[in-house]
Parts: sequence; C-alpha cells; structure tokens
Amino acid sequence: MTPHGTRADEDAEDFDVEEVLALVKDDHDHTPGDHAAGPTAQGGRHDASPRPDTRHQATPWPEARETAARAARTATRSARRTPVSVPLDAALGLTLAAPLTALTDLPSFDTSAMDGWAVAGPGPWDVREEGVLAGHMAYEPLTDGEAVRIATGARIPPDTTAVLRTEHGRTDDKHRLHATCEVVPGQDIRPRAQECRSGDQLLSVGTLVTPAVLGLAAAAGYDTLTAVPRPRAEILVLGDELLTEGLPHDGLIRDALGPMLPSWLRALGAEVTAVRRLGDDAEALHQALTTSDADVIVTTGGTAAGPVDHVHPTLRRIGADILVDGVKVRPGHPMLLARTRENQHLVGLPGNPLAAVSGLVTLAEPLLRTLAARPAPEPYTLPLQDAAHGHPYDTRLIPVVLRGDRAVPLHYNGPAMLRGIAVADALAVVPPGGARPGQEAELLDLPWATGGIGVCFT
Repeated sequence: MTPHGTRADEDAEDFDVEEVLALVKDDHDHTPGDHAAGPTAQGGRHDASPRPDTRHQATPWPEARETAARAARTATRSARRTPVSVPLDAALGLTLAAPLTALTDLPSFDTSAMDGWAVAGPGPWDVREEGVLAGHMAYEPLTDGEAVRIATGARIPPDTTAVLRTEHGRTDDKHRLHATCEVVPGQDIRPRAQECRSGDQLLSVGTLVTPAVLGLAAAAGYDTLTAVPRPRAEILVLGDELLTEGLPHDGLIRDALGPMLPSWLRALGAEVTAVRRLGDDAEALHQALTTSDADVIVTTGGTAAGPVDHVHPTLRRIGADILVDGVKVRPGHPMLLARTRENQHLVGLPGNPLAAVSGLVTLAEPLLRTLAARPAPEPYTLPLQDAAHGHPYDTRLIPVVLRGDRAVPLHYNGPAMLRGIAVADALAVVPPGGARPGQEAELLDLPWATGGIGVCFT
C-alpha cells in the first residue's frame, strides 16, 4: 500500500458502517408500493397456497421489504462493522466509508490539450527540431517567436503562450510555423488545478464506487479506497430431488437456484462465501446454521410445512427470531426472514425458481443493500401495455420488458418458471385485483437490466 491509500485509512479509523448508512439516501422511507402484497419450492413441492386461517399472519409486501432493511440497520449498529481498505481493482460496487479528497492538483501541471505546437509570442514562429512528448521531464523555456511540436498530455514548456492545433498551422520551407486562425493566449492548454486542487473533497461518504469513481480515485492519487465491506452470504440448497447435471429423470429435477443465486447475490452487493447442497437433512441444516459465520444465510426450499420442510423447525431449535413469516406476494408467499444471531440473518427462499426471485427482491435485496450501505434505487412507474392479472388480495410480481415508455407483461410467469424472467428487464408490482392496460405500475429493475454497478458475475 502506498501513502496515498494509507491516508484514507487513517481518516476512517473511528468511522463505522452505521455512519455511512446515515449519509446514504435511505430507501426505507420510500419503499416501492403502498398496497398489500405476498411462498414456494423447486419442483413445486412447497408452493401450496396458505391455509385461510393463517393468511392473516403473512406480512404485506411493502412492510416485508422495510422489515428487511430495518433488520440490516439493527445488525449494523450491533456489529459495528469496520470499514476496510480495498485495492482499486477490487472496489467496484462498494460504498465509500471515507471522503475521496484530492491528493494532488488535477492536472498536476500545465498540459497540452491537443496535438500541435507550443508557441511563444506572436507568429510566425521558428520551430525547434525536438518535440515534447507526454510523460517526459520538463522542457526548457520557449522564447518569443519560438515553437515546438507537442503531444496531447505533454507538459507545457515554460513561457508558452498557447498551443496551436496541428490542423490550424502550416510550416514553410524555412521551417517557420504560420497560424491559419487566430491564436488566443492560453488556448488548448489545461492549466494546473483546472479540475481540483490538492485537498479538495471530490466525493462524499456514501458514494457508490462506479468505474468512473475508480478512474477519478486513480487520477487523484489513490491506490486503495476505504469502503464498507461486502456482507458475506452463504447459500444452502435444500431438497433431495435436485440434480446438479444432466436431464431430469425418475422424479428428480435440475437445481436451477444453485447456479442462479451466487451471481444474483453478488449483484446485490454480497460476497458469496459458499454454496452448500444439504438435501432434506434436518441435522445437516442445523449443523450448517450453527456453524456459519456469514452475515446472511440464504436457503432454498423447505420454508412451508411439509414432512421434509425443515427450515421452521430448525429455526425454532436454535432460538432464531423470525421477523417475517410469509409475505402477501405471489409468487413466493412462504418466504421468510429470521435473525439467527445478533448480527446474522437468514433469508428463506421458496424452492420454485420464480418464487425464489420474488424472495430475492422482497427480502434479500433490501437486507444486503442496507448492509452494504448502498444507495436505494429511485422508485419509478410506467404504464402497462397489456392487462396484468392479479391475485385477489396479495401483491403480484410479474416479469416485464420495457418498450419505450411502456412495460410489457411477459408470459411464463408461474412460480416454477424462469422463461419469462430470463428475458425480462424488470418486475412489475401489480396490486391486488390486477392492473388494466395503460395503468401505471411500479417497476423493480433487475440487476443486469439496469447496468447497475452491482452486477458482478465473477
């Protein structure tokens, strides 16, 4: 680490993630949706509708998202998560935990903005034989009536009046340079500190690290950034019926969530530490939950009340605090959120693939985003091109593609289907009862469709 990286670390010695969260625009005050909203399993084992006498226990969809964000804020306060120093090449998608302050003037010396000639005084000018290239030491001063070839980015020789672009000058047979347009003093020279002076604050705490931020940090002299660490996530894939390769056969089906979830969680800002396949083994699940050191555990399937649905019994066994037990959203009603330790949470996803996606955007996204101190996306709406069928009393999430100023609902939007979401740009939040053509619907962008910085598939 160079001194440049060290300075930022020293600035953040007494800084913690909770303070970053207070400075990042809070999504929890404008969680999309103001209507009721509300789980499932790979292969459809556990996607039964809730019994009428338990339906009232499910959490409305907007409230479930707020509960997940609030749980993350509580965990952040209790854990006092410490900012980390991260090399630039590993900082994409993180959130700054210390201000980015210029460590040098930008530019740090007068430079040429164009290829051409550095000229001194009025023309015509005698052209020196040697030229000035970028990256070379200071050139000797020019005297009035002199010019020298100069490249873009090269340091301006002392006493230069202006830079004459290549296309605006011509030389005669006596090697004298003539301007073909007016020469204004200072033209095409980038003066020292034109962009900033050393010590200027360039970016504030809470800024998301984008590719442009990385470039600015490098230009400003940084080798590392002080940032909020990525929350660590572990994935537990449940179900004896799941295959990891080949075609489905003899009642066995391919596991779609094991390949899908790691990249999706990384896109939400997590560091995926492990993907473990446990089958329908209650003891293996208990062992996994009691030994995991992840910030967030994500399980697939087993969240309903079937004979091999072990998530609820195991959470009771370890004394977990269940914060959300079913959500009024379709697909995905039997999703859940539990606090397994003071600074650890479990997101229980339904096993059906699209129902699991619903669980990701409902519970995992606000939880992980808040833990990572990422800014919340601004909610927005678009009119639906076609009618969207709704659930009688729950919110429904439907894959859509965006066509101009319209959102087009997609077919293949059943709980076990991925064909629609695979080509979708967003999920439309459809209120109970459905939506008519032209009706405005809230949209939740998918990570790969927004070009968001969270998309990190490696």
